[in-house]
Amino acid sequence: MKHYDILVIGGGPAGITISKVLHRKKTVGIIRPEDHSMIYCAMPYAIEKIIHLEKTFKKDSIVTDSGADLIRDTVVRIDFDQKQVHTQTNEVYGYGKLVLATGAVPVLPPIPGKNLKRVMTFKTENDLRTIIDYCEHGSISKAVVVGAGAIGVELAQALKAIGLETHLVDMASTILSAMMDKEMIEDAEGVLTREGIHLHLNSKVVELRGADAVEHVVLDDGQVISFQDAEDCSISEDFIEQQGLVVFAVGMRVEKELFEDTGLALGRDGIIVNGRMETNLPDVYAVGDCAQFVSGITGEVISGKLATNAVPMAKVFAQNQLGADKSYPGFFNGAATKIGPFFAGGTGLTEKAASTTLETVTGHSELTTIFPNMPGAKKVRMKMIAEKGTLRILGAQFLSGEPVTDKVDVMTLAIQSGLTVTHLAEFSYSSQPYQSFFPANNLMVAAAEDILSKLK
Repeated sequence: MKHYDILVIGGGPAGITISKVLHRKKTVGIIRPEDHSMIYCAMPYAIEKIIHLEKTFKKDSIVTDSGADLIRDTVVRIDFDQKQVHTQTNEVYGYGKLVLATGAVPVLPPIPGKNLKRVMTFKTENDLRTIIDYCEHGSISKAVVVGAGAIGVELAQALKAIGLETHLVDMASTILSAMMDKEMIEDAEGVLTREGIHLHLNSKVVELRGADAVEHVVLDDGQVISFQDAEDCSISEDFIEQQGLVVFAVGMRVEKELFEDTGLALGRDGIIVNGRMETNLPDVYAVGDCAQFVSGITGEVISGKLATNAVPMAKVFAQNQLGADKSYPGFFNGAATKIGPFFAGGTGLTEKAASTTLETVTGHSELTTIFPNMPGAKKVRMKMIAEKGTLRILGAQFLSGEPVTDKVDVMTLAIQSGLTVTHLAEFSYSSQPYQSFFPANNLMVAAAEDILSKLK
């Protein structure tokens, strides 16, 4: 039986980060059942052929070059008392400290017809290969994407780009409802419609119908999206049956079966940990999508299943093993996506989410990405959300003709640091014709000043 100082179950962003930070200072083993660790957010672009499928794979050398052992196997049982992990190939590994980084799997809602052929979720390499194979070698003509979060929106655009009639369904009244408020996303939403994507908002899939494979998608308002448009009387001898594809992108859940009846404390959203990523069991930790944690703003349990959360959680664990005393501050959930010519991004709480428990005030600003008298200037809009009494920043959103992740990240830092609207109004910024708006103003300062003007 091989023994490791640190044994990690899961080879995604968290496991990779742990191997890199510990880099030969500890003996590390990483057990990964998948053939490849995926770059999940790049998967829609492989469908669209902007990148090749293999470009969504992370190199195994990222792990092995750090001195860690990469073990291709599946864990079937954990003996927390004996500090042993048992795998599908009948191997047993001992550990000093165990890190659970098992991730999460896409939710497939329990609706009638969910087990029909060509109904799937979208997360794994096999999912990606299946969709590409359906589109290239099958007779798929229509696709229904359920869930208008970032992945759902990106997937719908990719399927439309390769020629499929595409429908996008979501229970919310707008796309990207967890990231953006209605007035900030309407322009981008209109792009999807103009591109020919059929939006079904305020709608819920209640049933999937078909004899063997999915043929009809039934919505809660009674509307039916059918993959068989031809009338029976029009079918000729050379008629080729058209097939449909339904892909659910409605959220993620943690698989808890491996941990049931083991004494490991589990919450509704994953494995319960403290700020040091410690579980209730000695020498057992959890990081990434499988861990339940709280908002860095409200302190309440929220979902934060993003690679950009998994990485810093893993760093907290790994750096503490090297003598640090760090604690994870919580989820802020900064994220971004692209819709047609628009780049959208948000961080913290939306106004809608914040207003459920807090009294809020908002500010808006609209400038240009570079000096407006320079060629190539594009509009950029911002919304800032703050708590009315304290003026602390709660959230921010951007929509622009240029990438916005730099602005999202600055505002995440502002929220994480407890800055107020007053601090942002006094923000000292730089300016240059090809890189910013005129020196007389700044997008974040303007939004902060808008809030202050309302309070006067």
